[in-house]
Amino acid sequence: AGTMELLLLHYPFTFLFIVFLVLYQVNSAFRYFCKMTFYKLWLFTLSILVITISIPRGRNVENMKFLRMSFLPLKYIFGLKIVVKGKENLRTKKPFVLVLNHQTSLDIMVMMEILPSRCVPIAKKEILYMGTFGLACWLSGLIFIDRKKREETITALTEVAHSLHKENFCVLIFPEGTRNRGGSMLPFKRGAFQLAVKAQVPIIPVVISSYCNFYNQKEKRFTPGKSVIQILPEVETIGLGPDDVPKLTEQVRDSMLTAYQRISGVTNGASH
Repeated sequence: AGTMELLLLHYPFTFLFIVFLVLYQVNSAFRYFCKMTFYKLWLFTLSILVITISIPRGRNVENMKFLRMSFLPLKYIFGLKIVVKGKENLRTKKPFVLVLNHQTSLDIMVMMEILPSRCVPIAKKEILYMGTFGLACWLSGLIFIDRKKREETITALTEVAHSLHKENFCVLIFPEGTRNRGGSMLPFKRGAFQLAVKAQVPIIPVVISSYCNFYNQKEKRFTPGKSVIQILPEVETIGLGPDDVPKLTEQVRDSMLTAYQRISGVTNGASH
């Protein structure tokens, strides 16, 4: 204990650093906590840089590329290998609606891997109040909706439908509407599909494989690992009307669920 006391008295920071390293090595929950804290700190700090670069343009979809770049180093820091399949399905110059499954707060980091230029995510209004990150998102042209106000949301999405062609951009939507930790997919909300039908633009479904082999919030586990992003062929909406939306929604959800189970190595809901 004598050396311990000496260390603590004379080199408190060295001592704390050693304790930190030991904890980090032996305790996976502590590692999880450190990585998630780092993730948040990275977002808030890098957002300051994004804001600085974005301010001259003001709120503009062109700023999205700076926000995207701020996320790209994270996969190397966390030791994540991201494999993209079906890249050719994104090679389109015309507007479209991207739909993605939503698992955790890591989705935003993973989706930046494939986010096309001039593509704006539609996000819950709460993100706007997340300090520097919220401001960086606003400057990048993110479209914010209040999930509680249905009428307002419909109006906002109708406006988006009208401007997709005019301003030539794409939108990205999580049709589950909220994070799904259940290892499958929640029922889809119809907004994304109504928007695509209204604008008569194709839907491009994108599926991110299950994170369960390297990330689990309940178990406080976050290790290096591999994530697969499968981009599915576009689904045309030309000629479809409002009455076709429910069937379209189900059809896209089914194809995404099948792809999710295939790339996650899931059979009947149980992992191998």
